[in-house]
Amino acid sequence: MMNMDLSAVIEEMETGDQDSALTALQSYNKQMNQCFTFNRDEQKDREHLGELVLGFLDRELQPSCLLACLETVRILSRDKNCLDPFTNQFAMSTLARYASIAVDSATTPAHSQSVDGQEEDAGGDEEETGLCSKVLKESSPPSENPDQEMIVEALKSICNILLHNETGQMVAADLQLIKGVAERLKQCHDPTWNYEVRFFDLRLTFLLTALRVDVRAQLAQELHGVSLLGNHLEATLGLCCSGTLETARAGFEGIPTEELPPLSRQQTELAMEILKILFNITFDINRRKVDEEEAAVYRHLGAILRHCLMSHADGEERTEEFHSHTVNLLGNLPLPCLDVLLMPKVQQGSIEYMGVNMDAVNTLLKFMEKRLDRGHKLKETLLPSLNLLTESARIHRETRKFLRSKVLPPLRDVKNRPEVGNTLRNKIVRLMTLIDTDVKDCAAEFLFVLCKESVSRFIKYTGYGNAAGLLAARGLLRGGKDPGIYSEDEDSETEEYREAKAQINPITGVVEEEQPNPMEGMTEEQKEYEAMKLVHMFDKLSRNHLIQPMQLGMDGTMTEMTTEDLHKLTNKPLLQSEDPPNLDSEDEN
Repeated sequence: MMNMDLSAVIEEMETGDQDSALTALQSYNKQMNQCFTFNRDEQKDREHLGELVLGFLDRELQPSCLLACLETVRILSRDKNCLDPFTNQFAMSTLARYASIAVDSATTPAHSQSVDGQEEDAGGDEEETGLCSKVLKESSPPSENPDQEMIVEALKSICNILLHNETGQMVAADLQLIKGVAERLKQCHDPTWNYEVRFFDLRLTFLLTALRVDVRAQLAQELHGVSLLGNHLEATLGLCCSGTLETARAGFEGIPTEELPPLSRQQTELAMEILKILFNITFDINRRKVDEEEAAVYRHLGAILRHCLMSHADGEERTEEFHSHTVNLLGNLPLPCLDVLLMPKVQQGSIEYMGVNMDAVNTLLKFMEKRLDRGHKLKETLLPSLNLLTESARIHRETRKFLRSKVLPPLRDVKNRPEVGNTLRNKIVRLMTLIDTDVKDCAAEFLFVLCKESVSRFIKYTGYGNAAGLLAARGLLRGGKDPGIYSEDEDSETEEYREAKAQINPITGVVEEEQPNPMEGMTEEQKEYEAMKLVHMFDKLSRNHLIQPMQLGMDGTMTEMTTEDLHKLTNKPLLQSEDPPNLDSEDEN
């Protein structure tokens, strides 16, 4: 088949002859199939071709010609500068008919595949959403839609349009495409639909929920998206759920999850799309209270997510990506529902702590440490798992005590700074020294919760200097303890720590060599002179706005020192400050 230039294709299309159009479009599609960048000089011609193709799609044509037209639309819709012909109601409703997701009309089958260049690989780092609905009944039933190629091509075209064009997004929302897709998602057990149809149904749902807040809310509430997509995820993974919220893969009951064969590539791809959609429609759930019915849905979803966390995909890289989406979604669940992570009975080979199965928590901890060791984009890659562990430890006593045994075991090393070394404690304390406040605050919060929010214990494991940021933010620089519901722990002081306790520098958290006193041999007048010199230096730096001196208030928070405060120090340089906090006042249980 000879390649045809764009103007020749348009000439053949303008004749209106079906056979001529089919030959021209098949040649054009073959030539442009892998093209994702377009010549600007031909923009008007491509738009005209798009209009001609849409006109053909509104006619009664043979399936091969319809498929060629849809392939052309998919190729043209990759060009974000050439989408005008495809973003009106007529064009979008035509594509929806061929995708079999039109809400108001029943017509031909069709479907679509990817979202433009990058999207056609079924990859994507975008955050996800979900959907659900009830309208496909008005489209042709599956048995009357044997040509799923057309469905896939139409779906791909719609995805491309949504990805690049805000008008197209608005029209898709107005046409209620989410309802049509949701209706087909309900058919997750129907073998009629092939992998590509299922994948691009999910990809379209993801884009709709990621780009449109109103569609996101519609799927979550009106269409019961969490339940719908939870069932879809369960079917995709081939799970059967018992009444005790323990999951098992059908045909592998009684076999520990970690011993199951890896998920297939197609299972993993579909599952990750579902996880991304669920993330989109649940991202604000843990900020509000849920009723009993909602809690039951989320606990069921949590049980499925636990299975995801313990499962493996085809390859380490794919497994980590799968687990990453799982962790992101787990972080959205209402906190009381996270107890499903501890639900499974202890089996042979399980990690048991206080009679509880800690396999899932241990997997989360290993996942977090792996991301921490990699050190790449910590805010995006580390924080979801670190936040999840923090909140799980805060609300579940067994989880906190297990994590403390792994992260903050009884302290024996009193000669190296808390941030020096390769233990997990050392690595997390190092995060507290970073410039990125989100990462350092999250790391500090995690250790603070493991210390039951006890200031003395927190300083013991991190050093006062590393702990000061969190303590200042909490108004705890004078010591004390944040209110919280925590159980008593056993005494954690080792013999090494008890012997060195009196010599430990609370600022650095280690025993340091005794340093000579710089004021040794000075008279009181000389000491006063040096103190006044120091105050005047602070005053000068403050006046030039190079530093902002601070002082510790009676409420334990830091406040700015005014010029008047500095003058008071100048006049009374040897005035004794208030007693420092007693860092050993908290019990060490």
